[in-house]
Amino acid sequence: MQRYSFFSLARNALSYHEHWQRAWRSVPLQASYDIVIVGAGGHGLSTAYHLAKEHGVTSVAVIEKGWLGGGNTARNTHTIRANHLRDASIKFHDKSVKLYEDMTRELNYNILFSQRSMVDLVQSSSKLRDLRRRSMAMDLHGPTYNIVDMQEVHRLVPAMGDLKSVRLPPLAGVVHPQAAMARHDAIAWSYARSADERGVEIHQQTELTGFLRDADGRVTGVRTNRGDIRAGKVALATSGNTSHVAAMAGLRLPLVTRNLQAFVSMPIKPVVDVIVNCPDTGVYLMQSDKGELVIGGATDPIPSYRQGGNFQVFEEVVAAMLELFPRFKGLKMLRQWGGAIEFAHDASPIISATPVGGLYVSTGWWGGFKAIPVGGLTYAHLLATDQPHPLADQFGLERFDGLKFMIEVGLVSQR
Repeated sequence: MQRYSFFSLARNALSYHEHWQRAWRSVPLQASYDIVIVGAGGHGLSTAYHLAKEHGVTSVAVIEKGWLGGGNTARNTHTIRANHLRDASIKFHDKSVKLYEDMTRELNYNILFSQRSMVDLVQSSSKLRDLRRRSMAMDLHGPTYNIVDMQEVHRLVPAMGDLKSVRLPPLAGVVHPQAAMARHDAIAWSYARSADERGVEIHQQTELTGFLRDADGRVTGVRTNRGDIRAGKVALATSGNTSHVAAMAGLRLPLVTRNLQAFVSMPIKPVVDVIVNCPDTGVYLMQSDKGELVIGGATDPIPSYRQGGNFQVFEEVVAAMLELFPRFKGLKMLRQWGGAIEFAHDASPIISATPVGGLYVSTGWWGGFKAIPVGGLTYAHLLATDQPHPLADQFGLERFDGLKFMIEVGLVSQR
């Protein structure tokens, strides 16, 4: 693999950038592999990378019905954070933040990581109690989540207007310094490049159409539009479509899938250098490196697999944002999109073997972008050893049978 550096950039500039090596190979599809990963998004590619790096498992095929990183990895607002409530969730996502911090160096790829912090605007006494509880829980495990007064909030977010006439004025703020942003497609490309270097095969335009089963019902491979592929294990990392894909194997998962939309404004000069989140009204925003305001809110109220805009949700998000940031009312919207996200009934992820032998799932990602590195690390451990990783041992499917729910209250309340 060609190493990226200032010198390689300068050297290739002399040849008009015509002699760069391909970032990953296009190889013939083989008849069998040790592991087939379904889904070449962030979690699927991260899993493949960690299988090869940590466990030496290189007989791995990652199949993708579209193009690499073109699913939910391309349909998010690229925020990274660890401000959760449950002990397992805090440690899990804190590890992900730390992996993100070192990813550019480890994978030799600039992911445009920017650790700019998140400011939660607290607009009700009940939410303040909730976030104070979360702050104390996080303090036990390392991540910082500090309650600050409105004077400090105005210093951190000077773009906020006069709040005297606001219907629901903020009472305080909570600052999460470890929160960050990164370039979403760079995450997919960097993992694909590094996994390919270690022998993993990536097959785009390869759509799963069914599963191969033996006489006992165990999954022994997959059917695709390019032919059958035998596999010792099949790992689903199919983002908002996992419930649909698992149903092909007769497996019903405790998931709800909804559309989550976002939009960006026309580019403007830098005015917001932190991530701003309003849990009470369900709106968040940040400013991209290109100057666009990236804005989002809650999911659509009705479960669906759609990936588009919903005017009602859009109108509610804009109204809530303009109350706090009236100066943005003259901005024009540049583009809008939606992504089908799925989450478990307790709003915590599922990284687990399934009752169907040979079939594994990584799903239930409410905001899965922030967990791509640790999700792949722990999923790879499960696939390679058939034992849950210590960071993910409470995220198995069995918790739904044994009443061991991992309820993330702060996330459930936003639905």
